[in-house]
Amino acid sequence: MKLYYSAGACSLSTHIALKESGLDFEAIAAPIKTHKLADGTDYYTINPLGYVPLLVLGDGRQLHEVAVILQYVADQVPQLALAPANGTFERYKLQEWLNFIATELHKGFSPLFVPGMPDEAKALAKARLLGRLLWVDGELAGHHFLMGDTFTVADAYLFVVQSWGKHVGVETTGLPNLSALAARVAARPAVQAALRAEGWVK
Repeated sequence: MKLYYSAGACSLSTHIALKESGLDFEAIAAPIKTHKLADGTDYYTINPLGYVPLLVLGDGRQLHEVAVILQYVADQVPQLALAPANGTFERYKLQEWLNFIATELHKGFSPLFVPGMPDEAKALAKARLLGRLLWVDGELAGHHFLMGDTFTVADAYLFVVQSWGKHVGVETTGLPNLSALAARVAARPAVQAALRAEGWVK
């Protein structure tokens, strides 16, 4: 498999999931600012959508959406319980979390990274995000991870998205349960490996 990623983008969650899985894969940097690979290839010729992650399977088939890619990776190694079994209520709860992170948090951060976005619009986006993150913090009370005591791919996604707050002025240090989850996830060897591979830690 090939994972196309951009350092610090949501693709980091897929990088983490793949490291957790132990599956063989090649990580290829596709910076979202330049859309140029290290060899000069225009990333748009590989993925016309231009964004990351992109997972290319051994037979050439592609998956483009992070919430789907995370589940695909988890399902390749069911013994690791990176996602609950298909058809169970718990799997639907995982999907609920993945959709919430994608639509309410991930997309909520998007306006804050847009150059020239008016300050008033940014203030509204920040207020909405903080409200959503406050709710997540409450849901995490008494739990180590989103699904309880077991790490899943949803935690990898949340870990990455919440980390963007410090770059755009969304302060999360006052959310103790979310901060504790972020620390737990950061301490995992696979997470450290993915961060090193993307140049975030040495």
